[in-house]
Amino acid sequence: MSTPRFLSLPPGVVEVQIETPQGSFAALEASPLSGVIERLPALLVPGLTGSKEDFLAIMQTLAAANRRVTAIDMRGQYETQGPDDPTAYTCPALGNDVDVIAMAIGEGGPVHLVGHSFGGLVAREAVIDGRTKFASFTLMSSGPSGIVGRREQAGRAIMLELPEFGLEHVWITRYEPEALSGGVPDEIVSFLRKRLFANNPTGLATMAEQVLDQPDRTDELRQIEVPTLVLYGEHDDGWPPEVQAEMAERLGAEAVVVPGAVHSPAVEAPETTAAALTRFWNAAETRKPTF
Repeated sequence: MSTPRFLSLPPGVVEVQIETPQGSFAALEASPLSGVIERLPALLVPGLTGSKEDFLAIMQTLAAANRRVTAIDMRGQYETQGPDDPTAYTCPALGNDVDVIAMAIGEGGPVHLVGHSFGGLVAREAVIDGRTKFASFTLMSSGPSGIVGRREQAGRAIMLELPEFGLEHVWITRYEPEALSGGVPDEIVSFLRKRLFANNPTGLATMAEQVLDQPDRTDELRQIEVPTLVLYGEHDDGWPPEVQAEMAERLGAEAVVVPGAVHSPAVEAPETTAAALTRFWNAAETRKPTF
């Protein structure tokens, strides 16, 4: 579970609802304090048990480079409603949502796309399906196929225990002890509980199954002509750093290792992460467009 550093909205960041043919999506939107928007917008997609708040620490810095930056709650996550239908939470279905959201915030033009962890697998679907021409794609702490390691165990616990025992059990046995042992402040612990309980249980269980069972689509992604960045913490406990480095090599993509970070670089090293994204986005915009 990603743990935001803080919950108050920085200057220039506001809560919005993105209206699409697929429904309404809760989002945070950051705009330059100068009011001048000169560069292409960006869309940030969170991980399995995360939300738009996981990007709060980097949004103002990203927007300062004269672009609009939007972070969303996916379907069934936190403040975005979702149905009690497992088919609505497959990677292709959620990827379709990313397509229509990108079209809405980009007003039909190209958008920089970032997917964190499970959000990377979802965003990858949107890139591969070719419906939207993205300005760039960043896989942040995300791998080529199903998640492994310690976070694989957490995913299996959600998939197996949630349908039988409910969210209260998952919170008490999994996430609350982890937060308390990590010294997370009380207000953040309260937020994490509120966020978990706001998730659609069917959606959460299905997405947990999806993050475990995704096939390797690296070769398909490589066929898409989009500038790609693989960014991950040097101590990632989801997909091992060497797995993500190998994926970047297969993609012919740039790889950025964030010193000191684990699985949530936007939270654990926001300045380094924001600088890497801004540099990559600016460079991508100088290339000959393929959209």
